[in-house]
Amino acid sequence: MYNQAMAWLNYHHLLYFWTVAKEGSIAAACDRLHLTQPTISAQIRALERSFGRKLFDKAGRGLVLSEAGRMVFRYADEIFALGEELSDAVAGRPLAGARRLVVGISDALSKLIVYRLLAPAVNLPEPVKLICLEDSPSQLLARLSLGDLDVVLSDAPTDPHVKVRAFNHLLGECGMSVFAPRALAPKYRPRFPQSLTGAPMLLPTQDSILRRSLDRWFEANGIRPAVAAEMQDIALIKTFGQSGLGLFVAPTVIEKDIQRQYEVVRIGRIAQVREQYYAISVERKVRHPAVAAIAAASHRVFGP
Repeated sequence: MYNQAMAWLNYHHLLYFWTVAKEGSIAAACDRLHLTQPTISAQIRALERSFGRKLFDKAGRGLVLSEAGRMVFRYADEIFALGEELSDAVAGRPLAGARRLVVGISDALSKLIVYRLLAPAVNLPEPVKLICLEDSPSQLLARLSLGDLDVVLSDAPTDPHVKVRAFNHLLGECGMSVFAPRALAPKYRPRFPQSLTGAPMLLPTQDSILRRSLDRWFEANGIRPAVAAEMQDIALIKTFGQSGLGLFVAPTVIEKDIQRQYEVVRIGRIAQVREQYYAISVERKVRHPAVAAIAAASHRVFGP
């Protein structure tokens, strides 16, 4: 039966709002829609009245989406993509539409493991358009709470003191391996891990979870490496390690890839230092099929 409550949403108003948000200005939307500026402005005001929320905020001489506007834009994007798919289906044309998966990736994560985690999402029977955004965990959680992201991949669960309603789904964990340039491996492989005392190490910066775990392990084992460099970018550490500057650590589950890609040698493993991988979502039970596929297949990355 027709639901009277559905009649309030004017899809023409929604289309004008969506076009302004995509084009970046009312003037650009006018050119796209072949309408005058007062017409579009009036339609957007009508949509704002129907929602009871401001969808745009002024920023200098331009407009930016408000918090509510971000959420409405996300829904509008899916609505009009689905409408295009419907038109193609009715006309008998091949369906080119793909479900979007917007993933926030913590800048501390190994990109090789991230690739393996995300692979099941893009190999589903239905096409998935993958959008990856990299930032600090705090910034990603803020965007998750606004509805900009479907899921966040991080090396730590959400801080209980952070006022973001989110749920942590542990995907897996693994130990770390220590790698050395081929020229340095014969010197530091014997007597590992005590051989790391005085060894030139390339380490993550001190604000990272991995660095704090490594420092505790060094102290517990009486090891004092010579820190050759500290870097936020994990990929940059590997590149400098390949160049011969020093030793570095990386997850054990990808050590074969590391040795092949960066032409380095594993000199030992640190099973006690663990790196964890979490999928963080605003849902207790994940409903997005691509996110569900990531969680279901994560054991293939980390093992049982």
